[in-house]
Amino acid sequence: MHDYIKERTIKIGRCIVETRKTVRTIAKEFGVSKSTVHKDLTERLPEINPELAQQVKLILEYHKSVRHLRGGEATKIKYKKQKENSKKALESNSASEQKKQHPANVKEPVLDNNEPVVSS
Repeated sequence: MHDYIKERTIKIGRCIVETRKTVRTIAKEFGVSKSTVHKDLTERLPEINPELAQQVKLILEYHKSVRHLRGGEATKIKYKKQKENSKKALESNSASEQKKQHPANVKEPVLDNNEPVVSS
């Protein structure tokens, strides 16, 4: 195993023990895939540092036990944001429509001699 892989594996292991972040979050922070993080933690780390691997294993088991809750919460937040964004878009569109229809925004027709046209 290459040294940089060993170093990354230990860093990831320490990070997950210290922060208790999810595999997905750690993968983003380290710029690697979730699969790589998972392989580092479950296959490589026990060979390199069995004590740290045991601590990581407990955290991963906990994350696995609550993932159904976490997934539901993430979905709830996602749809709440979508709803808020569509409300803002509707409000923005209706405000711009009202602005277009407001009498102050309608210019009166003017003749060449700068006199307003009087409509009957």
